[in-house]
Amino acid sequence: MRALACDNRVLWVNSIGYRTPTVSRRDMSRAFKKLAAAFEPVREVERNIFVLNPLAIPAYGQASIREFNRGLLRWQVKRAMRRLGFSRPVNFIFNPPAALIAGALGEDKLIYYCVDEHLAFTGVAADSLARMEERLCRMADLVIVTAERLYESKARFNAHTRLIRHGVDFQHFRRALEQSTEIPEEIAGLPRPVIGFHGLIADWVDVELLAHIAGNFSEGSLALVGKTTTDVSRLERLPNVHLLGRKPYADLPAYCKGFDVALNPFRINELTLNSNPLKVREYLAAGLPVVSTPVPEVIRLKHCRIADGPDEFAREIRQALDDPGPSLARSELMRAESWEAKVDELRSHFAESLARHPFLDRGAL
Repeated sequence: MRALACDNRVLWVNSIGYRTPTVSRRDMSRAFKKLAAAFEPVREVERNIFVLNPLAIPAYGQASIREFNRGLLRWQVKRAMRRLGFSRPVNFIFNPPAALIAGALGEDKLIYYCVDEHLAFTGVAADSLARMEERLCRMADLVIVTAERLYESKARFNAHTRLIRHGVDFQHFRRALEQSTEIPEEIAGLPRPVIGFHGLIADWVDVELLAHIAGNFSEGSLALVGKTTTDVSRLERLPNVHLLGRKPYADLPAYCKGFDVALNPFRINELTLNSNPLKVREYLAAGLPVVSTPVPEVIRLKHCRIADGPDEFAREIRQALDDPGPSLARSELMRAESWEAKVDELRSHFAESLARHPFLDRGAL
């Protein structure tokens, strides 16, 4: 959206969530934050990018609740569109619950941009979500997927399904190679090697594998940057594991500069088999050697060490440490993988869609 905002105005509608919340402290806190955010006015967070925080009931199993959400969401989005002077927009949808109002906003084009196998997330109402996603796929003028397995599952519903793999904010992560970029103090003095990870530490991250790695590199440090939403008590007990918490996106290249090797320690399951981990391209753009579990899209990228099992993972890390830290040659592998290049691919597929069903007045995109 940031790349598209160079030539278009974007109304970004924040997610209404995938799953029904529990009574846990974390879920209740998140619910109150969403409720507070819903009363904030639409704001321009960057040039041409406006953000709406919608209010909806995060439950999709009951028809009455779906109908209530449909009316409420449509009213909120249409009101924001009126304030911004939007008419006949291109509607990009990134998650199945947004199917509730797909086609109800006066849009000229509907694009479903699928980046995950949403039905495989923990705690979702899979049956309801599956029906919404199938409807969305069938309605869309264009379906974009980011992984081969996603293509196989979504193309069944729409012949106009196209594969565009993720890009990377190349120039941003390239800063890890700049002399002026300072390694943050909290990792600058850690015992070497520093084996790093950044991203959400959720139930798809193999905590047992990370504990095994920490034990195999007791002379070094395991630095984990990111918000934690799963049980990491086993890691907290290890003296050379450093759970550093969530950091601003702007600071990630500096943390990458402090890593000797970077990890993608995903469990192999239906969710991750359909994933295309952004962090891997970010690590490579920062010039880092990468070790990953056998996620198909990481294997297809060809620039990472792939390890199946804890002992093999440790061996691959040791081999990666023969050439540690940011490398210009590794960074250059990602130069052609920028988001701008991916938007060019998107524009090409969008032009095909226009040829099938032209706009009355063609937009930019």
